Amino acid sequence: MSDQPTSQAAQGPTELGDEAPAPQGAPERLLRPSVPALDALLGRALPVLDDGFVRVVDYMGDDGSIVQAARVSYGAGTKQVHEDRGLIRYLMRHRHTTPLEMCELKLHLRVPMDCWRQWIRHRTASVNEYSTRYSVAIDAAQRTAPGEWRLQAKSNRQGSAGAVDPGLGERLSQAEAALLRQAREVYEERLSHGVAREQARKDLPLSTYTEAYWKVDLHNLLHFLALRMDAHAQQEIRDYARVIGEEVVARWVPHVWEAFLDYRVEATALSRLERLILGAVARGEPERARALADEAGWLGRTSAGKLKAHRERSELEAKLADLGLAAPW
Repeated sequence: MSDQPTSQAAQGPTELGDEAPAPQGAPERLLRPSVPALDALLGRALPVLDDGFVRVVDYMGDDGSIVQAARVSYGAGTKQVHEDRGLIRYLMRHRHTTPLEMCELKLHLRVPMDCWRQWIRHRTASVNEYSTRYSVAIDAAQRTAPGEWRLQAKSNRQGSAGAVDPGLGERLSQAEAALLRQAREVYEERLSHGVAREQARKDLPLSTYTEAYWKVDLHNLLHFLALRMDAHAQQEIRDYARVIGEEVVARWVPHVWEAFLDYRVEATALSRLERLILGAVARGEPERARALADEAGWLGRTSAGKLKAHRERSELEAKLADLGLAAPW
């Protein structure tokens, strides 16, 4: 037996909580990322609509987790904050999305059923919804204020534009309140007579609130936000997306949020033809721009000589106007 004292590494921890030093060259211990700005929101219900909410239940990862995954390194290393930001912007710019999947968010939601129908189409999340077969339906429904009734858009079959007359809005809101009250009374009467919950619920309106836990990775969350924050999305789900984006994601991963706004939300994508036409406009070659558009069938005219409606052309016209340029036709 050697007379040398046994090393601490050989003895192991001497007290509860002590750890043996890692062998030389071994990776350092990693700690769970913590984001104080998001920790302050944990468990708090962020209100949406008249009786809905978004609540952060838990999260995994932060901006640094994305950088760590992209570099396949251990710990923070020697990189500076501005270098981490630059890498995240590079990943977003070039759509290298796998590192974003290292971060996850779990939310508790209260949302109207018609809005939830759109939400659940995003199939890249883990979901557990409140069951009205097992439990009594939530006694709350989303109500529309008199000034919030929207008109059907003439140019978009699934969109809205403008608002109804205030007097009509008042009558519609009163009728809605009566309908919701009657629907709830009918539902509760069925329950009182012992009708099965799964059948008693069948005439509840789509405005009835439901609740769900929704766990999603950051890559798929950003895809959800890109679609549901868009001006073409329904207003109600845009309200939820705005709260999730501006109140949650912006606090959780600020570098990612900044890059997401720059390269996805506020960016302008150009098709090959749009790029060619824009180049011709920028070079002061309107004839070339018109020729390209005409060859693509964008400049068809009515018998009265007016340009026919064309979706791709109108989208390019909007992009040109955003850049301060006039359409060359």
